[in-house]
Amino acid sequence: MRLAATRLDVAHGRTQVLFDVDMAFEEGGSTCILGRNGAGKTSLMNAIMGVLPVRSGTVTLDGDDITGKAPWDRVHAGIGYAPQERSGFGGMSVAENLAVVLEARKGAKRSDIDEVLDLFPRLKPLLKRPVAFLSGGQRQQLAIARALLTKPRLLLLDEPTEGIQPSIVAEIEESILALRDRDGIGLLIAEQYVEMALRMAEDYVVLEAGHVVASGRTADMDEAAAGKLLAI
Repeated sequence: MRLAATRLDVAHGRTQVLFDVDMAFEEGGSTCILGRNGAGKTSLMNAIMGVLPVRSGTVTLDGDDITGKAPWDRVHAGIGYAPQERSGFGGMSVAENLAVVLEARKGAKRSDIDEVLDLFPRLKPLLKRPVAFLSGGQRQQLAIARALLTKPRLLLLDEPTEGIQPSIVAEIEESILALRDRDGIGLLIAEQYVEMALRMAEDYVVLEAGHVVASGRTADMDEAAAGKLLAI
């Protein structure tokens, strides 16, 4: 499974935020999108998911143009998304939030919830707690768990550690590394903390003011690319 953005231009109203962006990632691979706040990371994620309309360019999945597809169609096609705002139904419990996602997927099993809770054990004693009363880190773990319940082959994580206490950041990083090592799931991670992002991913893309300014393998960055990363 291969997802590609080609010559992508995206705008918020009249303000263009992405310019001629090219990038691709595949099932089983891992890529981090790096950049300062406002560089366009979230806009790129939202455009890939169909949350933000594309002005020009294409988003393709296995060669099929999905640029005009609705977000739920992309989820059904195998793309999962844990957005930066850590979405969830605040008046419902953790267990109810997980059940809603499970019931929406054909062929789902109760054991699927047990599987994601094994990845995020901190949620187990909180199943009856309303989401509105969770901490930021707990809500982030729930957001990733909800995305995993869609059984994605490609998972998008937007700023998974932003504003979260250090102890839970370590847990989330450990869970992401476990996901990366699973067979058959690709990870696209938007992150502004360079060292952690490079630990979590095999490839990188650097955005600056909506433009791709560097990309390559995290293991063999050249001096110019490393300089750009260190400047973030």
